[in-house]
Amino acid sequence: MSSPPEPQQTVVQSLTEPPPQNRQRQVQISTSSSTSNNDEVEHEKDLKYGAAHVIRLFVPVSCCMALVIFTMNTIGYFSRDDGVYLVYTPFHKKTDNTAEKIAMSFGNAFIVLAVVVVMTSVLIGLYYFRFYKVIHGWLLLSSIMLLSMFTTIYLQQVFETYNMTVDYITYCLFLWNFAAVGMMCIHWKGPLFLQQIYLIIVSALMALILIKYMPDWTVWTVLGVISIWDLVAVLCPHGPLRMLVEISQQRNEPIFPALIYSSTVLYPYIIFGAIDSQVQDSDAPLVPSTSSSTSSSVVGPSSSNTRNETVVRVAPMRKKQNQENRPPKQRQSTESSSNEAPPQRRRPQPSATNQNVEVVEEIVDDQGIKLGLGDFIFYSVLVGKASTYGDWNTTIACYVAILIGLAFTLMLLAVFRKALPALPVSIFAGMIFYFSTREVITPFMSELTIRQLIP
Repeated sequence: MSSPPEPQQTVVQSLTEPPPQNRQRQVQISTSSSTSNNDEVEHEKDLKYGAAHVIRLFVPVSCCMALVIFTMNTIGYFSRDDGVYLVYTPFHKKTDNTAEKIAMSFGNAFIVLAVVVVMTSVLIGLYYFRFYKVIHGWLLLSSIMLLSMFTTIYLQQVFETYNMTVDYITYCLFLWNFAAVGMMCIHWKGPLFLQQIYLIIVSALMALILIKYMPDWTVWTVLGVISIWDLVAVLCPHGPLRMLVEISQQRNEPIFPALIYSSTVLYPYIIFGAIDSQVQDSDAPLVPSTSSSTSSSVVGPSSSNTRNETVVRVAPMRKKQNQENRPPKQRQSTESSSNEAPPQRRRPQPSATNQNVEVVEEIVDDQGIKLGLGDFIFYSVLVGKASTYGDWNTTIACYVAILIGLAFTLMLLAVFRKALPALPVSIFAGMIFYFSTREVITPFMSELTIRQLIP
């Protein structure tokens, strides 16, 4: 008696369930819709965070250039030619012959480039053989010189220009505290905002020194030569900066702030993305939090620079799906070695550890792009040198050109997702705007004013 209902049940099931082909179509439609939604979300995030990165880079670059422009227009010491030049620029004879000026400027530029290449080779050699203490000592010495000697020169000129009287005791105390706090913020621990202020001040001081102690024509030649070198060093297969990035990725070590800070030694650095390429991102391990605090420390060449190291080592949130699609063995390698920490990519419960990792990922996503101090320096050199001629049209044109070039470089960074040079586009755009404005636009505006065609 119980056998008749069985065919009815099978009939009902066959009527309610779709055929296998339709079932596969539904699965394909659902997966395609989910992937399209994910692509749209990722695209929106790219636009959002790309705009945020542009704004966060425009502000410090603008502040650095504004400080240099203000100093060049208010303190005559840095715009006055005293006949004293850098050791790297031995050709500075006074002459009216244009050919001699061009030859001397190129000679000085190639000498500066040779110094840059040698210093870069030494730096990469030290990093390759893991002489991290030597690198830190070298950079500490350069930081002390920048924060003490160059600051002393700048303050003396400020006091003389504004006729300010300060006793030696107060001056020495201020200089000591300024240098000590700067060393702590840059090379040890300190508020991120204060560290950014010190880096902007250091870049502006270095730019002022270059403008002061380099011949006029040599400045423009050095800007062009260094930009070409930056392009070669980053994009060539065996370029020094590319080798540096590849070595750090092979060792699974972040490029700690000391190497980025080496750009103050007349060296342009590059724009760094949090992830240089998708393949390397899939191999980069995550670093979970080892405690219940909101900070996450990373083991690297320097254990003191944990804030900036975390920015490089922790993958951003927009790569979560790639981490989830990994095999179990690779997924286990990305988890913490401690048994208390849950997996980073799966959030079944809003635990404290997961919240900490999410906070760190958000910080990484906001600070995923880094601009070397060398770029700050040479941007400021270009704008500061343009402002010495007293033409605000030329100065503003150079400023706008640099920001446009930086935005274009960031757009290329978002497209290619790998380390790119930040100098070539901005510097060449600034130089083109400078010479075109000075030789064409300014005389044209002056002629219109003389003829009273414009008020």
